[in-house]
Amino acid sequence: MQRINLWSSPRNISTALMYSFAQRPDTVVVDEPLYAHYLVRQTTDADHPGRAAILESQNSNGQEVVDQMLGHDYGKELVVFKQMTHHLVALDLGFLDEMENILLIRDPRAILNSFSRVVDKVTAEDIGIPQQFELFQYLKKQDKLTAVIDARLLLLNPAGVLGQLSERLGVPFTDQMLRWDAGARPEDGVWAPHWYANVHKSTGFKPWSEQAFQLSPTLQEIAEDCLPAYEEMLLEAVC
Repeated sequence: MQRINLWSSPRNISTALMYSFAQRPDTVVVDEPLYAHYLVRQTTDADHPGRAAILESQNSNGQEVVDQMLGHDYGKELVVFKQMTHHLVALDLGFLDEMENILLIRDPRAILNSFSRVVDKVTAEDIGIPQQFELFQYLKKQDKLTAVIDARLLLLNPAGVLGQLSERLGVPFTDQMLRWDAGARPEDGVWAPHWYANVHKSTGFKPWSEQAFQLSPTLQEIAEDCLPAYEEMLLEAVC
């Protein structure tokens, strides 16, 4: 069984990619298995909506979750774990060496524009870019970085980017990955009502359109601090 992590900061694009993989007949997907682990260990003041329901729905012991990810038989050839980079708090990263790892990146201004609509008191650590850059460096050093996928490049050319990603994973590309039914999906975590509204309206990857961001001075400063890390990761992106 091939075990694949989708490590993301932006939730919308990672959710769309999770839905994309879920269309493959050889694949099962798991939505953010480390979310409860993160909530009981987060170091920021962000108030996550649906916190109680998340903690009730998931095991908050991260090591036990990791052991399940590595050892459980999910019943198909591929299992894809949609992950948020900042959920890796207080975990030994050694388990990543046993899995394929894909980093999903997005312009930090776009992430902050979306995230700040749901969570107050946002920091760079809340959106996960510093942690993602550390993970990028770790995976590069370990030669375990399978691919970097940038949201803009993916939306500009979904079939091309997914085709190259499939090749790197050593699996055949299928155009089934380009379409799914609108609405809530069985693979959604219990937090979906708070975060997935836009993706639930979709039936495929939304065509790219340039956006203007009106960020507060505080959020703009966070974005500028994150930009060098994003630009370095972008150099590795599949296009």
